[in-house]
Amino acid sequence: MGLDGSVAELENRDNVHQAWAIYMHAFSDLSHVSPVVFLYLLKECYFNGTCKATKKFRILQQQVHQVLCNAPQPGPAIFIAHCLYVLPIFEAYSGGFSHLIISALRRFLKLGTTLEDLLEAKSLAAQLFVCTVEGSVIYDEGVLIKILEVFDVNLTDIEKITWNSDLKYNGSLVTGQRFVEQYIFELIKSQSYMTAVTLLEHFSIRGSGESFLLTMMQNKQFRAAEKWATFMGKQMLCVLVQEFVDKNLLKYAYEVIKKNNLRQEFPEVYHKCKESSLKKLAEKGCWDVAEAKTNSDRQLLEYLVYLAMEAGYSEKVDELCDKYSLKGFVSIKEPEASLLQSRYLQLDELILEDIVWVDEVNGLHDATRHIEGCKVIGIDCEWKPNYVKGSKPNKVSIMQIASEKMAFIFDLIKLFNDVPDILDNCLSRILHSPSILKLGYNFQCDVKQLAYSYGQLGCFKHYEMLLDIQNMFKEPRGGLSGLAQKILGAGLNKTRRNSNWEQRPLSRNQLEYAALDAAVLIHIFYHVRNQCQPAGVSDEHAKIEWKSYIVSRMDNHPKKTGETRSKKECDGGIDEPPQLS
Repeated sequence: MGLDGSVAELENRDNVHQAWAIYMHAFSDLSHVSPVVFLYLLKECYFNGTCKATKKFRILQQQVHQVLCNAPQPGPAIFIAHCLYVLPIFEAYSGGFSHLIISALRRFLKLGTTLEDLLEAKSLAAQLFVCTVEGSVIYDEGVLIKILEVFDVNLTDIEKITWNSDLKYNGSLVTGQRFVEQYIFELIKSQSYMTAVTLLEHFSIRGSGESFLLTMMQNKQFRAAEKWATFMGKQMLCVLVQEFVDKNLLKYAYEVIKKNNLRQEFPEVYHKCKESSLKKLAEKGCWDVAEAKTNSDRQLLEYLVYLAMEAGYSEKVDELCDKYSLKGFVSIKEPEASLLQSRYLQLDELILEDIVWVDEVNGLHDATRHIEGCKVIGIDCEWKPNYVKGSKPNKVSIMQIASEKMAFIFDLIKLFNDVPDILDNCLSRILHSPSILKLGYNFQCDVKQLAYSYGQLGCFKHYEMLLDIQNMFKEPRGGLSGLAQKILGAGLNKTRRNSNWEQRPLSRNQLEYAALDAAVLIHIFYHVRNQCQPAGVSDEHAKIEWKSYIVSRMDNHPKKTGETRSKKECDGGIDEPPQLS
C-alpha cells in the first residue's frame, strides 16, 4: 500500500471514530430523539462497526440497555414499543434489530420501570400484535412471540382493543379471544405447530385436545407435542408417552417419564428404557457409569449382571453379586464364558510364554534387556476413565510392551513415584532405539497422553522407528478389534477397556486384556506382511510395502488438559485416523 493509500485508510478510520462518537453522544440523551432517528443511529453503528456480527450484536445490546437506563421519553418500555412499530421500514435490519432491542428491554425490565410506562407499552404491544396478524405490520412468528412475552400481553389486553375499535379477522368482526384463536388455527393449518403451541400456552387457551396432540405426533413434531402435553397436564402427558411407546420411540418416552415423574404410571416402559440405556453403556465399557445409573434398583442391577455375563466380564459379575447380595447367577456363568471364547480372540492363540508385571527396579532392568534384544515390539497403554465432564484426565496407569513371546506390563504410576530416573533411562533405551520397530494402534493418541501424564520424563519426548498400524491399514471402523477380526478372523473383547486401571493388583482378566492389545499388533503385522508378498518378489522388495509407513522420528509435545482423549478414541473409536507427521 502506498502513502496515499495509508493516508486514506487513516482518514477513513478517523471518520469512523468521529461518526461513532456522534452516535454515542446522541444515545446519551434521547429526550428529543425520535424512535426513527434512534434506529437510524443504531443502524449506522452496526454498519460502521468493525467487529464480527455476533460481537457487534452483544455490544449494541449493551448500548441499547444503557440507552434505556438514560430514561428516554415518554418511558423506556413505551420507547421500545414505538421502535418496534417503526422497525419494519428498515427492511433487512428489521429482524435482527427487533431481537436486539427486545432482549435489551427484557434485561432492563429486571431493574424495574414505572407502572404507567408498563401499562401503556403493553397496550401498544397488544395493538402491534393485532396489526401484525392483520398484515399491516410485517414481523415473523418468532419476533411476534417475543413481543407478547416481553410486554406480557394477555387476552384481556387484546379484548381492550375490541372495546375501542371494531376488531376483524378475514373481514368479520370478532372478539379478542376469537381473533387469537382463529390466528392459532391458521398456524396449525400451515403446520407452524411450535408457534401455535407457544401462543396457546401464552394465552392459556386449552380448547384443543387429544386430536391436536395426535396430529403433531403424526407430523413428527415431537418437541411441540411435548410442550403442548406439558401445558395440558398429566393426562395428556400419559397420552404422549403411550404414543411414543406405540411408535417404539422409547428414548422420547423415557425422557417424558423422567421429566414429569410418571414412573408409577409406566413402570414397564421406564425399566425397558433404563435397560436400553444400561446396554449402551455396557457396550461402551462404561460399567461404573452403568452401575451408578441403576440407583441400586435390584431389577436393573440383575440386568446389568446379565450384560456382564454376556460380555464375559466375570469379575464384574462377581463384584456386582457380592456388593448387592444378588443370588442365582453362579450356575450359568461358565456356559456364557465358554460361548464367548468362540467370538473373541484369546490370548493363548498368540502363544505368549508369559505376562510379566513390572513394578520394581530389578524387574524393570530385566524387561528392558529382553525388549532391547527384539526387532519388533507392540506397545499400548491404559488409564482409568474419567466420566466427570471438564475435569482433568487421569494419568496413564500402565504401559504394556509385547514381543513375540513375552508381554511386560509396566506399572508407570509406581515406577515413576519410586525410581523416576531409572524408569526414564530404561524406557528411553526402548522408545528412542532406531533398531527396534515399535508397533502401535493410533499410537499418537497414547503418546500425547503419556507426555501429559509424565511430562518430566525425557523418554516420552520423542520416538524413533514407529509404525502406526492404523495408518498402515486404514481401517476406519471397528478400531483395533475390527482390524483383528478382518486380519486374524476374530475380534477383541473390549469389555474391560474402561475398567479401573489404577486398582492394585489388577485382575488376571485385566492383565490378559492389556497383554492381548499389545501382542495382537505383532501378529497382525507379521500376518499381513507375509500374506501380501507376491510370488517371486524378494523379502527386500516386500518390505517396501510397509516400510514407507514407518516414522523414523516423531517429536512429541504434551497437550493441554482439555485436548486429551479417552482410551476409546485411542483404540480407534473415531471416524478418521490422525496422520503422523
